[in-house]
Order: sequence, then structure tokens, then C-alpha cells
Amino acid sequence: MKFTYLCLGAVLFIACQPQDQSEQSNPAMEAFQRNAETVKQDLTNWANESPDYSMYDENIMFYSTSFFTEVPDSTTLEQSMEYDKQNMNIYDFEIMDELNPLPGVDENTKEMDGSVRLYVTWKVTKSATDSTEARSAMLPVYHTYEFNDEGKIIASSGFGDFTGLIRYLDGKASDEEETESEE
Repeated sequence: MKFTYLCLGAVLFIACQPQDQSEQSNPAMEAFQRNAETVKQDLTNWANESPDYSMYDENIMFYSTSFFTEVPDSTTLEQSMEYDKQNMNIYDFEIMDELNPLPGVDENTKEMDGSVRLYVTWKVTKSATDSTEARSAMLPVYHTYEFNDEGKIIASSGFGDFTGLIRYLDGKASDEEETESEE
């Protein structure tokens, strides 16, 4: 009988323990995992020159981090679609890393909020023309993505030296100039 009570007590003790975190429902983690897949697909589509704009909310804002006076600090979906078309006509984009999304946090609470952060290295190539040789460069970029409750992207930015990249690919900065300016 003591053995039965001991076994029953052990079962109750184990049953009353808090669930393992992995077994508990975590809406922020679930949102992050769903949104991370969206980000991976978005970047893969972009590298394949077949962006899927249905992933974006119609009011999305793309925040610019480039140092060009003619580039606004943010662009709408319609503007971005036009810029993407122009860039894909001039440059080829290749992802050089395994895509490893990281969870973002709410800036006030510091809790996971379903947003996604990602470091990726892009290889960008400008094809040869009759008067120029092909040029390629590697650009490490830190991407950020914010999502609405429906899983659509509502804000995005990419932090990298886009100005230097474009100057180099367009022949406005050479390898020698880059080396001399670093000395």
C-alpha cells in the first residue's frame, strides 16, 4: 500500500510540474517562425529575380539607409516595385550565406514580437557591356522585417554600404582607389 501511495505521489508531483517551455504555446515564437519562412522566401525570390509582392502589406514602408541625395528616406510598395525592376535589369543578386533568421524584439518591452532580423552577404554583379567589363562585389547586409497580424510585411530595411557598392559596380570607384583610401 505504501508503494501505491508513493507511486501515486510521484505521478502527481510530476504532473503538477510546469510544462517544458518547448511544450507551451508561445505565440511570439510561432509568429517568428512563420515570419522567418516568409523572409527566407522573400530573399530567395529576390535573388531569383522573381519578387512576390503579395507578401507585403499594401501600406509597407521600405526604409532607405543609402547615402544618396536623390533617394528618399522611405519608399512605398509601388515605388519599390519600380526600383526593384530597374535594379534587376542592371544587376544580378546572389545570396552567399545560409539564411539564418533571428527573432526581433519589441523596442519597449524587449520581448519577442514576431519580427525578423537577418544577416546575409549578397554577391552583386553588373554584367559586361560593349565598353565595360563585368564587375562583382560582396556586400554584407543586416535586414529587418516587421509584420502585421496577418503575416504580411509592413516595414523593411537593409543596412549595408549600398552607396559604395553601386559606386564600385558602376566604375565610379576602382579597386585601387578603395585600397589607397584605406591607407
